[in-house]
Amino acid sequence: MASVHGCKDLHVRVVSRRLVMASNTSIEPHVLAVSNLDLLPQTIQVAMFCLYPKPPATTMNFDAVVATFEAGLPSLLNHYFLLAGRIATNPSSGLPEVHCSNQGAELVVGEAGGVALASLNYAEMSASLRRIQLPYGEDVALSVQVVSFSCGGFTVAWSTNHLLVDGRALSSLVSAWSELALSGKLSTGSQPNLDRSVFRPRPTPSYSAADLNEAFTAVDARSQVNVLTCQQSFVERLYYVDASDIAWLREEASRNGRRATRVQAVSAYLWKALAGVVGAADALCRMGWWVDGRPRLTSPPELRTAMRNYVGNVTTFVLREERVDHVARAPLADVAAMVSDTITAPAYNEHFQELVDWVEEHKTERYVETACIGLGSPTMTVTSFASFATDTDFGFGPAAMALPTSAMTARLCSGFMQIAARPGGDGSWIASAFLWTQLAAALESDEPRVFRPVTAEYLGLSATQFLHSRI
Repeated sequence: MASVHGCKDLHVRVVSRRLVMASNTSIEPHVLAVSNLDLLPQTIQVAMFCLYPKPPATTMNFDAVVATFEAGLPSLLNHYFLLAGRIATNPSSGLPEVHCSNQGAELVVGEAGGVALASLNYAEMSASLRRIQLPYGEDVALSVQVVSFSCGGFTVAWSTNHLLVDGRALSSLVSAWSELALSGKLSTGSQPNLDRSVFRPRPTPSYSAADLNEAFTAVDARSQVNVLTCQQSFVERLYYVDASDIAWLREEASRNGRRATRVQAVSAYLWKALAGVVGAADALCRMGWWVDGRPRLTSPPELRTAMRNYVGNVTTFVLREERVDHVARAPLADVAAMVSDTITAPAYNEHFQELVDWVEEHKTERYVETACIGLGSPTMTVTSFASFATDTDFGFGPAAMALPTSAMTARLCSGFMQIAARPGGDGSWIASAFLWTQLAAALESDEPRVFRPVTAEYLGLSATQFLHSRI
């Protein structure tokens, strides 16, 4: 069954909105200064959006879902105390900070009356996910939004701010909630580390000025394309990539004992697709990747230890530009090797320290990666959530989809794709994409098809549920 008309009628009514405080009253109020790495993304609202089909047991209704959050969130906030705080501006420095006085996280309960999850058009984010999420204050550190649908399914949006978390930290929050809800406690290995002091600038900041000054551009309307150009050039899509297609690409991308990773193989496929679309219109094209620094920061030893379950931003951007004709003609294995070399090349211990030092001298302005603005050769960027698992089962079965979303604030004219593992561990991926219309058309017409539009059927949302909701 194709996704049909429910999205036209989708309106989420707020049933209740309340503040939930941490239950441990012994935690002293304090002000948390964000790290220099947090200041690179600064204030962008982000969320982990989880979609759940109707629970299999008849006793597991939506009231039980809400009751679970009401009972469990105070304990979760004991561990993630900053998320019960408020984002504020330091009056002296003008920089953001978190006032951790247990002001409370939001728990919002909503209802999408008369609409079944199976009726939404999941191929387009604007017709599905973005219609469900509710606005929340810019100072709010966490807004948990639980929305019921007429089919008995529900959604949970873990909504926060990029200033406080990157993708890995946001995923760990959802997993910690599942563990706490099922077991009543967090294991030692799941305890979050909220200490931002591990990323300190050197007494005399030191960095490659030429490289970093070129890598970042101040966010200014004069250095961005106009809003109409951005809106008319790009489309938002939701795709899935089957595990068998990932395995096939990985085989094609591996050669001479060099085994490509799943991300490298799919990235190589995307890069060749981009080169095919660019054609003779430009001599060059670029691919970029957001890299999680946690497994790559190895010294000093105390930093490596601090990276376990670190809650904050530890990502960096790597980029490579190549000739279009070279990428188009090269075997997939050669392109995958270029991907691998680019991601593994930086000396990450020194690179992250240089980033911290550079921000120390540039933190009065907001910056964006220069390659993402849309000037110069076409750029496609990839960020992967597929290398770490997100546990979404907090007592009502695993989510059918768990995907990061973000508010698009800058007028950026580069391609962007977020890859996340499909819950359940079958090896498939779900990807949200912001693409040029030409690239979307190429991916959707290529054979064999790798990127396929997400449908209700793929998510396990039955036509029967949809039909019953229309009666």
